[in-house]
Amino acid sequence: MRIADAVAQHLQTMILEGVIRPGEKLTSERELAEKLGVSRPTLRDALAQLEEKGLVSTSKAGTVVTAFLTPLSDPLSKLFSGDERVAADYFEYRRLVEAHACGLAAVRATQIDRAQITQCLEAIKLAHQSDDAHAEAQADTNLHLVIYEAAHNVIVLHIMRMFSDMLRNGIFYHREQLYRRLGVRDQLMAQHLEIGEAILSGDRARSEAAAFQHIQFTCETVEQITRDEQRLEASLRRIDREDLLAD
Repeated sequence: MRIADAVAQHLQTMILEGVIRPGEKLTSERELAEKLGVSRPTLRDALAQLEEKGLVSTSKAGTVVTAFLTPLSDPLSKLFSGDERVAADYFEYRRLVEAHACGLAAVRATQIDRAQITQCLEAIKLAHQSDDAHAEAQADTNLHLVIYEAAHNVIVLHIMRMFSDMLRNGIFYHREQLYRRLGVRDQLMAQHLEIGEAILSGDRARSEAAAFQHIQFTCETVEQITRDEQRLEASLRRIDREDLLAD
């Protein structure tokens, strides 16, 4: 195997495992070549291979890992947007995958994974204490992504990361809206702490049960928010009805 091929394979593995993430910019060509112990021409050859596969994009500004799932996620976002069935189907899928991923994380997480999970739990506590719904929602997202990484299943990692990006764009439901719901924030924090602590203790059954219950609670709360919004809209239409009637 040529050196350039080996370098390309090394970087591709890092992208596959989620070590280098879509949208992240690699260090400069000179620094990257030095860190990998290869010449700059060899590095350029390796990057060219990855660019041909659509995994990186190189320009004068540098090399960036592409959002390679966008050709799939963009049409799905348009397809899912506005369909009332999508949120329920999404949660049904999450109940299955999330529970299994948490169970895998409980038995597969490395010390590095455990440290990241612990860091995410601390971020959730801090955001909760600061009464910052935006920060807490972001910490929520980060915890789930770290758990997917700790599951060490690359299919789960990339598919769930794609769904996470779609959720961040308002597909399925609005996470921050969930956190602004009276009484919900405390329950979500408790659920996240339970999931994290179960994984850290290595208890697969407890992790799976905690994840399932968390997704079930989130689904029911989102459904309640939707019903409340529909009732409010109906009430507002009653107020506006006079504008549509003749005197």
